[in-house]
Amino acid sequence: MIIEADGGSRGNPGIAGAGALVRNPQGTILAAIAVPLGMRASNNVAEYTGLIEGLKLARQINPDAYVEVKMDSKLVVEQMSGRWKIKHEDMKRLAAEASQILSPMQVTYTWIPRAENGDADMLSNEAMDASAAGSDWNPAASAIQPG
Repeated sequence: MIIEADGGSRGNPGIAGAGALVRNPQGTILAAIAVPLGMRASNNVAEYTGLIEGLKLARQINPDAYVEVKMDSKLVVEQMSGRWKIKHEDMKRLAAEASQILSPMQVTYTWIPRAENGDADMLSNEAMDASAAGSDWNPAASAIQPG
């Protein structure tokens, strides 16, 4: 399976949200989620939240599957791949949480250009819009639909 994840913050810290989706190898979206993070969170926290939510979706679909995570956050990809040290305590906590959802042996991380992460970016923007409105994300109204 392929996980595409993203997160953003308007203000950094500011209005924040995260989004993730899971695709099968043929590219069909199996599941999607957007998570409003409120009025004051950092971009990095939002990126890690997108990763965590994507890993949870993949685990729900098939806890034994191998997954490739694709993100435009070089920080998250390099830290989760073990190539960059994690210094910030919030990032250490979020990375530890992410690494417990699926076995690290099941997960690979690939950095992709922002232009190739449009669906996850759209979900994170839907989450930020919901944060700004003080509401929950409405999956039925999302531009990204499984199927």
